[in-house]
Amino acid sequence: MSRADKSEHAETLSIEGRAVRISHPDKLYFTRQVQLSKLDIVNYYLSVAPGAVSGIFDRPIVLKRFVNGAEEDAFYQKRAPSDRPAWLRTVTLSFPSGRTAEEVVVDDAAGLAWIVNLGCIELHPHPLRSGDLEHPDEMRVDLDPGPGVTWDDVRRVALEVKALLEEAGMKGWPKTSGSRGMHINVHIHPHWGFDQVRRAALALSRAIERRVPALATSKWWKEERHGVFLDYNQNAKDRTTASAYSVRPLPDARVSAPLSWDEVEACDPADFTVLTMPARFARIGDPHAEMNDAAGSLDILLEIAARDEAEGLGDAPWPPHFRKMAGEAPRVAPSRARPAAKKPAREKMPLITVANSHSKAEALAGLERWKQSHPAAAQHLAIDDVLVDAMRGRYSTWTRIRVNLRHVPEDVRPHQEKPDPDEVPEWTGPGRKRAQMPGESQSSDTAE
Repeated sequence: MSRADKSEHAETLSIEGRAVRISHPDKLYFTRQVQLSKLDIVNYYLSVAPGAVSGIFDRPIVLKRFVNGAEEDAFYQKRAPSDRPAWLRTVTLSFPSGRTAEEVVVDDAAGLAWIVNLGCIELHPHPLRSGDLEHPDEMRVDLDPGPGVTWDDVRRVALEVKALLEEAGMKGWPKTSGSRGMHINVHIHPHWGFDQVRRAALALSRAIERRVPALATSKWWKEERHGVFLDYNQNAKDRTTASAYSVRPLPDARVSAPLSWDEVEACDPADFTVLTMPARFARIGDPHAEMNDAAGSLDILLEIAARDEAEGLGDAPWPPHFRKMAGEAPRVAPSRARPAAKKPAREKMPLITVANSHSKAEALAGLERWKQSHPAAAQHLAIDDVLVDAMRGRYSTWTRIRVNLRHVPEDVRPHQEKPDPDEVPEWTGPGRKRAQMPGESQSSDTAE
């Protein structure tokens, strides 16, 4: 890489013979615990490019753009920008909504730098290759810890996943999520469609829940969860997760770090940041370098799924923007479900919504105001009685905060009030939409 041109507003990098313009290179993307500019983030990715490109190579990518830096809201852009360079490939994907989009495919370090210049500090590839858009070659196991769950618990669940995968003749490749969780990617032969890959992931999630019921859950509804949630729906079509070496929008500029299994028991996610990863990569290379040479079969997991179904365990809920699936139970939270006729009524959770906002910080501030207004109720809340939901809409996410009053005596339980704040900043269903974000198309679809 060399610097070919520098001006007040842009810098052009020569990367493997291709010119990539970096606009506003000095613009700060992180300012709280560390100070990092856009160019710093570009240079980070170039320092780990063999590993970062390996995780996204030949895969369509959803552009999650932090155009105002990591400390401001991001938005999703599926459609490739019209002013892209001629050497950058695209492919056309179809989505559950019936829409299609021409998405970017990154094959080299120059393409990586080009999308980072758009504000894509996270990389969100689909789990398939451009030559076969209906058959994933990855199953993704997403370990999502609930409130109060420790990193030790995440690691213990990860090791149970490792053991189950090995029993099924498969190999998992762990990485930190870049936040509090862990991802385990499993390279598979592209023989199965999305529905079957998700079915296998659901069977795995339920099997892990049976093995360590105190630590793990496969329950989709947050009010039913405890411990570490194994998010099987990350394998539904059109879902993406942050790939290896992705920078996450946390104050310490933490990254999603590929690990060897020997490192899982002793690692700390906070050790892997934009500042520390380049030296680690130079020292040990990419721990996942051989992942694409180790394709496995879903046959045994699908046998487990078949046994679950034969025993009456039906499909689990799908993401909300999917059509109702055959065999899926009613897609309604238990706290809002009506009891079926001639069956014992299911206890409903006393949930109230206290905040809706495009800003997680503002939603959390609303929660604190609610606690101050209702101190008698707040003192009875357990840590997992506060449900912070990242709601996925068409273009970005927004935060909803609910409070479960199950531990609050009925005589001091507050009633549902108007949430504070109460912003639903984008389209979330028929008839509800918000203003278009700069650079977006109104026909974009949901992603992540």
